[in-house]
Amino acid sequence: MSFYYKIAGLNVKIESFGRTLEQAKPYLSEGDVSPDIVVRSKYEKVRDNYPYLSDEDVEYLASGGAFYRELLKFDGFMLHSSAVVVDGLAYLFTANSGTGKSTHTALWLKQFGEHAYILNDDKPALRRIDGIWYAFGTPWSGKYDISVNTGVPLAGIAVLERDVNNQIEPYSGKDAVLDILRQANRPKAMEYRIKLMELLDQLIREVPIWKLRCNMEQEAAFVAYQAMSGGLKKGE
Repeated sequence: MSFYYKIAGLNVKIESFGRTLEQAKPYLSEGDVSPDIVVRSKYEKVRDNYPYLSDEDVEYLASGGAFYRELLKFDGFMLHSSAVVVDGLAYLFTANSGTGKSTHTALWLKQFGEHAYILNDDKPALRRIDGIWYAFGTPWSGKYDISVNTGVPLAGIAVLERDVNNQIEPYSGKDAVLDILRQANRPKAMEYRIKLMELLDQLIREVPIWKLRCNMEQEAAFVAYQAMSGGLKKGE
């Protein structure tokens, strides 16, 4: 089945079924529109890689991969992360699965109450529009489907690492690039890989990147916010 959506500021036609369409309902557009992106997943190719998943879950992964691949044509890409918004600015926390991204952003919700919400808890879209980086909610939002259909200016990205104590510092250079790259969608086609690297270069230069070593106690949210909201400037 085919439906039309507004995702990451773009008109998107999705030809899919099941979980993908269910999670995309908040993004539905009224009537037919001229699509910027048409999502036709390569379900059959993905199926062999995940024999333990249901057909709906395989399709969900395949459709997300198809969308984020095409998003590169519009100066955007996916970053595997949990994105929290506080007072109109988005803060992203990225790391390998199981590190505690969602647990950390939950601390922000507790810290800031009605001033905060989760934009996307798994695969937010990042786009550079008119020289400004934005984070967007998308239908590809993890097993709990926590996402909001909006775009918010990006204040910073933290690479999260578990530790006993809480400390945060500016993060740059090759290690920062590699950590971000590991959590981005990486299509096989060379033209897409080149575009991704160009966008990552711009992102690293234009958006504050941080290394956050933290425990999962409430103080971690306070320490992270103090730095990422302007208490420390990039490069200091």
